[in-house]
Amino acid sequence: MLALPPLSQRRRFAPLARALILATALCAGPAFALSPPPVAPGYAGIIGLEEALLTPQPWISRLPNAGAVILDRAAIDAQNARMRQLDASIIDLHKLPALLPQVLVREQINGISKAPTRALYDVHGKQVTPAQLQAVTANLGLDAIPANRPIQYGLVVHRAALRAFPTELRVFSSQGDTDIDRFQESALFPGDAVAVLHESADGKWVFVASERYAAWMEKRFIGVGSAEQVFGYGATGPYRVITAGKAFTAHTPEEPRVSDLQLEMGVRVPVLADWPVMDPVNGQQAHGGHVIQLPVRNDDGSLALVPALLPRTQESASDYLPLTQANLITQAFKFLGERYGWGHSYDTRDCSGFVSEIYRSFGVLLPRNTSAQAISPALNRVPFTDKDSKAKRSDAIAKLQVGDLIYIPGHVMMMLGEANGMTWVIHDTSGGSWFDASGKRVHASLNGVSVTPLQPMMASDTVSYIDRMTNIQRIRLQDTK
Repeated sequence: MLALPPLSQRRRFAPLARALILATALCAGPAFALSPPPVAPGYAGIIGLEEALLTPQPWISRLPNAGAVILDRAAIDAQNARMRQLDASIIDLHKLPALLPQVLVREQINGISKAPTRALYDVHGKQVTPAQLQAVTANLGLDAIPANRPIQYGLVVHRAALRAFPTELRVFSSQGDTDIDRFQESALFPGDAVAVLHESADGKWVFVASERYAAWMEKRFIGVGSAEQVFGYGATGPYRVITAGKAFTAHTPEEPRVSDLQLEMGVRVPVLADWPVMDPVNGQQAHGGHVIQLPVRNDDGSLALVPALLPRTQESASDYLPLTQANLITQAFKFLGERYGWGHSYDTRDCSGFVSEIYRSFGVLLPRNTSAQAISPALNRVPFTDKDSKAKRSDAIAKLQVGDLIYIPGHVMMMLGEANGMTWVIHDTSGGSWFDASGKRVHASLNGVSVTPLQPMMASDTVSYIDRMTNIQRIRLQDTK
């Protein structure tokens, strides 16, 4: 049997599941000594909000150098290299062994696929039975893992859920709560590279490692190819980078595998620049769109690359956007009002996915979950402990810059700007609370990407978000604070 990779490499390959469950659990509603003074309710009942603040321009117009480049392309490439080198949550697929030892595969699966010990409920509010859970765990197929498994590589061909177990069974912590599926972990997007480590007993699922996460996904959403095919996809330009919150390829009955395909913000796809101008793409002449190349899965599971049309009406750019404050604000607002999606449920995203996909549109790599993002040694971290004074926390808030990421346990917010004497954030959350003019704490079921002030936000009658702040992360040059 081959020896395990060195510890430093194994740490890069450590399972992220427990961190994500902790991180996203509180994204749905942060658990949160002195209360800030009440502020009058504003537009739509949100404290201090004006309707005019629900567009990017008022925020951009307040900035003296909104268009100044924060990091250029070379600096972003260096930042991403630093992230891959220093952050243990990032998986280097290139460094995985050609033969995966059984102990390593088991370690990865057992790290995320832990048999539940508490009561869980299905979508109908009925308790999940021991027999159902036993069937789910049996489908892991752990006994079938060979002593050494040859690694396989593939490209994701369709947005796909990453699951804690190889099952579509949705489970919840309480009856009536059907938003937060405890088996849902994350999602992968078309063109994402993965390493395939194992297959479920029923043959319908595979356990995969992507750069930022390892979990189960349906096998039908992966085309398996050689390392050269997989890592060569999109390695050279020209490109189109999706700059909309979501974009869709053109409908095509001739090639349904790339018809109406959802592409997320920051996804970069290669362009077939030499496509003959008069040749149709899947039955359609191409002048109204960009001819791009997308991965598909053949009937035998193998990978193929085919042309598709990305209509010009779908927002995209020829490369990653310049990283500026104006662009950060603009990109964030493209998600405003989108439903909160635990673990990227509902074809949307959660709090850490929200900030990740904003920064992905600039080509910036961030860890998948809030607990990893918050402490990443590759970023400019300002940490806080429960011993830090209110004055220190307030001073840090006063020094925030647009695009800074603010962490409380299990939740992340992006700094948006200053207005009406308060610091404002944009974040993806299910709720928030504050004191109204009468001094009563009120709760709002925000349940989506929302704009709120930071100072008044409360989690209890005595503890504010700022009191609970654990870290601030800034994506800037390393010597800039």
